[in-house]
Amino acid sequence: MGKIVVTEFVSLDGVMEDPGGSEDFEHGGWSFEYERGEEGDKFKLDETLASEALLLGRVTFEGFADAWPSREGEFADKFNNMPKFVVSSTADGSQWNNSTVLEGDVADEVSRLREDQEGDVVVHGSAQLVQTLLEHDLVDELRLMVFPVVLGSGKRLFGETSEKRRLRLADSMTVGDGVNILIYERAAEGAE
Repeated sequence: MGKIVVTEFVSLDGVMEDPGGSEDFEHGGWSFEYERGEEGDKFKLDETLASEALLLGRVTFEGFADAWPSREGEFADKFNNMPKFVVSSTADGSQWNNSTVLEGDVADEVSRLREDQEGDVVVHGSAQLVQTLLEHDLVDELRLMVFPVVLGSGKRLFGETSEKRRLRLADSMTVGDGVNILIYERAAEGAE
């Protein structure tokens, strides 16, 4: 059985929109204003190399499909060659090798994917997908790289949920220019 892992760059106020600057967001590229340092870069590389598959929303998938196939190196090679699953009713998946479109009910499709895969199935970006996964209790682990900035506007990682979700801080570290890496897992049932 696989593990659904959400990994995100977020501001202190929870904004996850356009950390790389490839969209038209007024604060686009905000994560590049901070150094992650060697430890932060190693964390992201190790995370990618340990991933078995990517699970992405359509917008993130299309952005990644435009950017990654032309890149080279250990990180890019892993991204380009591993299985990719995109949740969409309009994408066809043909623009990036090893891509499969999940078209049915998101919760059902991701539950099946989790059963069928081994290892980490990692979600980058994909705000709407992440909120749906959280709502349906399908996130096994959250890996947040929290940057020391308040953006004030933009898509936020967490939306409204129908009920409280308990998490447990499994690990944390500070890297580079005060960037905090926080790793949360589901709290055990009945944990207080």
